[in-house]
Amino acid sequence: MMRNMVTSLLEHEKITTTDARAKELRKLAEKMITLGKRGDLHARRQALKVIRDPKVVGKLFEMVAPRYQERPGGYTRIIKLGHRAGDYASLSLIELVEEEFTPRPRKSAPAGEAAPVAPAAPEAAAAEGEEE
Repeated sequence: MMRNMVTSLLEHEKITTTDARAKELRKLAEKMITLGKRGDLHARRQALKVIRDPKVVGKLFEMVAPRYQERPGGYTRIIKLGHRAGDYASLSLIELVEEEFTPRPRKSAPAGEAAPVAPAAPEAAAAEGEEE
């Protein structure tokens, strides 16, 4: 079932399913996109073991994976939709992320705090003691 779902997700770029299935699907879909980013023959053959349609594998390697070349992960998004009418199962929309990735700047030490001060050398402490 997961193989069919990841094939559909990569083909249509978004699908609606239950929360539990969406969370499991995310793991497999992100692995497939990571294989697509590698782009070599071995990665393509590994993706063909999971994805059922060779055309979808071609789309993964030629169209989907290059979009995420600079992104270190987080290729999918899960949006909760509410509950299904028949059995009240919680539904989610899982989709591929579209916006560009902008890395956050690294946090530096806050301006108010100084760097930790190393303890004074024993010779300097002895010299201070003699002056008093």
